[in-house]
Amino acid sequence: MKPVKCNWVAAACLVAFGALQAGAEERSVGIPNNIVTHNVPALPQSLGDRLARYNHTRSAGLVGWAGDELLIMTRFAETNQLHKVGQPLGYREQLTYLPEPLAGVGVPRTGAKEEILISWDEGGSEFDQLFVFNLRTGESRMVSDGKSLYSGYFWSPDETHFVYVTTERNGRNWDTHMQSTDGEKTILLETDQGYWFPMSWSRDQKRLLIKNRVSINESSLFELEIESGELTPLLGQDERIAIGGAMYDNRGGVFFTSDQNSEFQRLHRVDLASGEVEVLTADVEWNVDGFSLSADFKRLAYVVNVGGISEVTVISLPGYKKVQMPELPQGVVGSLLFSPDGRRLGLTINSATSPADVYVAEVGGTDLTRWTQSEVGGLDRSRFVDAELIEYPTFDGRQIPAFVYTPEGGGPHPVVVFIHGGPEAQYRPYFSTLMQSYATEMNVAVIAPNVRGSNGYGKTYLELDNGKLREDSVRDIGALLDWIGGQDQFRSDRVAVMGGSYGGYMVLASMVHYGDRLAAAVESVGISNFVTFLENTQAYRQDMRRVEYGDERDPEMRAHLEAISPLNHVDKMVTPVLISQGANDPRVPASESEQIRLALEEAGVPVWYILAKDEGHGFRKKANRDYDRVAKFAFLEAYLNAE
Repeated sequence: MKPVKCNWVAAACLVAFGALQAGAEERSVGIPNNIVTHNVPALPQSLGDRLARYNHTRSAGLVGWAGDELLIMTRFAETNQLHKVGQPLGYREQLTYLPEPLAGVGVPRTGAKEEILISWDEGGSEFDQLFVFNLRTGESRMVSDGKSLYSGYFWSPDETHFVYVTTERNGRNWDTHMQSTDGEKTILLETDQGYWFPMSWSRDQKRLLIKNRVSINESSLFELEIESGELTPLLGQDERIAIGGAMYDNRGGVFFTSDQNSEFQRLHRVDLASGEVEVLTADVEWNVDGFSLSADFKRLAYVVNVGGISEVTVISLPGYKKVQMPELPQGVVGSLLFSPDGRRLGLTINSATSPADVYVAEVGGTDLTRWTQSEVGGLDRSRFVDAELIEYPTFDGRQIPAFVYTPEGGGPHPVVVFIHGGPEAQYRPYFSTLMQSYATEMNVAVIAPNVRGSNGYGKTYLELDNGKLREDSVRDIGALLDWIGGQDQFRSDRVAVMGGSYGGYMVLASMVHYGDRLAAAVESVGISNFVTFLENTQAYRQDMRRVEYGDERDPEMRAHLEAISPLNHVDKMVTPVLISQGANDPRVPASESEQIRLALEEAGVPVWYILAKDEGHGFRKKANRDYDRVAKFAFLEAYLNAE
C-alpha cells in the first residue's frame, strides 16, 4: 500500500487515508450541476449516505386559510411549494409547481376563495416577481415587470385590489403601488429614501398605514389618503422609536408594536381622533414579536418572545380580556392566523427537537389539533438533542445568553460555535439538522450565542455593536472561548466557529482575533470587507446597511471600516476555513467571498470553497443544500475531530 501524503491544503487526508486503509476505492458524492468547487476533495458516498436522512427532513408553515382548509408551504422535491391540507394530518395537495422556491403568499384575511398572490425569484436573486394565482385552475398571471423587486403585498378588505412596494422606478427607492384584479395600476406613493412598506388597509378602503423603516432601531408610521395622496404622520416623528407591526381596528384606532418609552417592543393602541395611546402589554418585559386580528375584529392574538421561546396570548376586543386557550407545545411560533370565522387560531410551531409544523387551537377552549407532522427522514426522534439556555460573562461584565446543544455522554466534546447573522437577528432554538447531525453523528457540541447587537434583549443591547462598537461583539466570542475553557464537558483545544451573512463576518473576524484558539471555521455568504460590501450590495439596501455599519463615504468612518475588515488582516489568519457562496447574492455579493478566498490561499491558509451558480443569499435548493452540508460535515471531521 502506498503511503498517503497529507498536507493542509489537501485536508481530505483523513478521509482518503480511511478509504485506503479499508482497501477499496469508494464512490464519491455527486456534485450538483450548478455547484463549482475549489479545493474541496471528493466526498465519500458513505458520508452522503450517512447524512441522507438528515437531508430528507421536512417542515411545514401556515400561510393562510381556505375556508376550513389550510394553505401551507412545504417541500416534497427540490423546493418549497404551496400545498393545501383538507383535514388534520391529511394529504398535502401540491398547488404550485414552480421552478424556484416559493418566496411568499398573500391570502385575504377572510380566507382564500379563488385568487391569491404569490411571489418568487430566479436563482436566489431576491428580485421577487408578483403573480395572481388561481386556486381552482392552478393558473397564474404576472402582475410585475419581470425584473424589479416586489414585496409587502396584501389584499383590500373587499378583495378587489391589492397593494405592494416595488423598486421598479429606479431600482433604489421603495414606492407603494395599488392594482385592481382587472389589472389597473395606480402609483400611490413615491419616496426618495428609506424603506417604505404598506401595513394595513382601513375598513372603508380609503386609507393605508405606511411604515418608513430607517433601521431596526428607528421607524415612523404614516397614514396615506389613497385618493388625495396626502401623507399624515402618526408616530415616530418627534422621537426615535422602532415600530414593528401596525393594523387598523374597527373603532377608529390602530394597534401597533413599538419600543416607545420602553426597552422592549410592546403592544399599543392609538386612537386616531384623540391621539391617545394605550399600552396593552405594560407588564411584559420581553418583545411582542407579532400580532393578528380576527376578520370580525373580536379577537387579537399576540406572541411574546421570552428569551427565545414563544408565548401566545389571545384577548377579546374591545375589553382586552384574556381568552382561554389550549396549552401549546414549547417552541418558536411563526405564523399566527385566525380562521375566517375567528373561532380558531392557526399557528406554526418549531422547536429544537421537532421541525416546524402547523397546529390549530380552539379560541376560548382547550382543543389543540395538529394538522401536519413533518417527516424527519426516518431518524429516531428520541435521539434529538434539546437546547439548553445558559449565560456567560463577557469583558464588560454583561451576561451573554446562548443556547447549548450537548451530545449524550460525559465528553469532553469538541465544540462548534454557531454565530447568527443580521446582525440584528436572534438565535432561537429551532429545529436544525445541522445541530442534530453534529451532536448525534459527530459527538460535537454546538453553542449558539446571542452576542451584543442581537434582537430580543432590549434596544440598549441591540445598539451595543453599532458603528465603531462593531468589534465589541467579536470580543463576546472571545469571552465565550474563555467560558468554554472552564467547562469540563467541552474541549477548548477543539473549537470551530460557524456563521452566515453577518455571522460570516463574525467567523472571519474570529479568525483574525482568535485564530490560535480555533481548529476550524465555516462561513457562508459572509462580509470580508465592509467598504466593498457597502459599495456593492444592491442599491435598494445601501441606506439601511449604512445606518447599521457606518457610511463608507465618510472618510473617518471609511478608515474605521477598513481597519476592522478581515480582508485587511489576512496576515493574522491561520485557521482552515470552508466558504459557501451563492453567485446571485444581492445582499452580500459573491465578490466578498472571492476576494477573501484568494487572499487566504495566497497566504497559505487552507480553504475549501463552494459556489452555487443558481443560488443567492444561502442555499434553498435541496440538491445544493445537501452537498453543502455533506462538505461541511467532512470538513469538520477532518479539522475539528481530527487528533
